[in-house]
Amino acid sequence: MNIHIRPATTHDIPRLREVIEASVRGLQAEDYSPAQIEGALKSVYGVDSQLIADGTYLVAEVFESPDNSEIAGCGGWSKRKTLYGGDQYAAREDSLLDPARDPAKIRAFFVDPAWVRRGIGSLILEACENAARKAGFTRLEMGATLSGVAFYRAKGYAALEELEVPLGNGETLPIVRMTKEFE
Repeated sequence: MNIHIRPATTHDIPRLREVIEASVRGLQAEDYSPAQIEGALKSVYGVDSQLIADGTYLVAEVFESPDNSEIAGCGGWSKRKTLYGGDQYAAREDSLLDPARDPAKIRAFFVDPAWVRRGIGSLILEACENAARKAGFTRLEMGATLSGVAFYRAKGYAALEELEVPLGNGETLPIVRMTKEFE
């Protein structure tokens, strides 16, 4: 098995939607209610085409043979103010960050449940961190799902505050704003 990290393209969007839905339904069920999951899939989670256009959204493509590959996970970083949310999320703020004073955002990490615990999330996160550092950022910030907090803590992120994201169906989605400074 060979894993290749590459920038996502608009051609990847149908598969990205499948990965996001499978990841949320398969990996977040212990932390969120069915109503929260449904509300989040409709109003918050989803593909962020701005990240794809910026070239900062990555996919992990797994090659089982030269002729057989599959996108197993995705995630990105952003030089924009939006902390979380796909295209359908109404509270987006796409203005640019200043690397000298603002943290880059780690965004929209999802792994297909069939591919968990194989280092895919770690590979994508490392690529995102390296790219943000190369772009001049010295700090990172994210809105982590409850399901991702332990992973990000293990990668050196610290919790700053707990947030409640309003969902379109009247529910809220608890997330944790986390940060990391480059050494």
